[in-house]
Amino acid sequence: MQPERMAVPALTAIICTHNPRMDYLEATLASLRSQEPLSNARSWELILIDNASDLPLSKRVDLSWHQNARVVQEEQLGLSHARLRGFRESQAEVLVYIDDDNLLGPSYLRETLGAFDGDERLGAVGGKSIPRYEITPPAWFSSLGISLACRDLGDKPMIADWSDKKQEGRVYPECAPIGAGMGLRRRAYAAYIDAAHSDPARMALGRRGGDLASAEDNDIVLTLLASGWKVAYLPQLYLEHLIPAGRLSTAYLERYAYSSSKTWVQVLNVHGIAPWPAISSWTVMLRKVRAYVRLRAWASIENRIGWRGACGLIEGRAAIGARRQ
Repeated sequence: MQPERMAVPALTAIICTHNPRMDYLEATLASLRSQEPLSNARSWELILIDNASDLPLSKRVDLSWHQNARVVQEEQLGLSHARLRGFRESQAEVLVYIDDDNLLGPSYLRETLGAFDGDERLGAVGGKSIPRYEITPPAWFSSLGISLACRDLGDKPMIADWSDKKQEGRVYPECAPIGAGMGLRRRAYAAYIDAAHSDPARMALGRRGGDLASAEDNDIVLTLLASGWKVAYLPQLYLEHLIPAGRLSTAYLERYAYSSSKTWVQVLNVHGIAPWPAISSWTVMLRKVRAYVRLRAWASIENRIGWRGACGLIEGRAAIGARRQ
């Protein structure tokens, strides 16, 4: 007698992690363990992608509470590679990518699946990502405009659709999902993979170890919009984002401001909507000096962090110019 085969899950929850802080990862898993049942008695699977961690996670986490969960090793370092491995390992039509420091609200998976059930042109969704700080942020932090993958756009749904927009009318939508808790329709994400994963420049837009490049999420959103899919912000999707003390350090915020600004220019250029022209590499140092003076980078911590962001913007524009030569 053949053993009974498990039904194909309706949703796959994918956690991509590299050298995680274990108390945060355990809290993330606990939030998944507390998820409400999916509608129509459908099932979901859980895949934990261990992306070249120094200490393998297979014996350090307990997934026995879930009947369809596993740890998968991906030795090629980088968020893009980890996400791709999660896609290939998954079975479901709906994917939810979860950071290893995200605490999902109890209805997150159910609400995500319901959103895709309700609109066949919906390609990606995200919601509220509320920070839970390990320490109180410095008084100057709010003036930086750095989100650290947190945002709250209010209690009304917002949808972006480029199907009726010409190239010159396209701008990056405010409601675009962020990577933390991003839900994706499998067919939509496959369109991104087909377009991006043979392009080393686009693969480099995602984080890799300590590199804080952070534009892969933007690349996914822009590719989906250009392919005719909708993206949405849905306030019923709620998660808490654990922010460790180290991410509020001056050194980290300088690195983050630089890397995020540089890759932001690059991803907008890939999609032909960058508002800044390319520049020659020989002008980079002079532009940085001018920005240092204009932003009075010596005057305060926040000014210096802002200057590092400006340096990233300058380097990004120079990188565009170098590729065009």
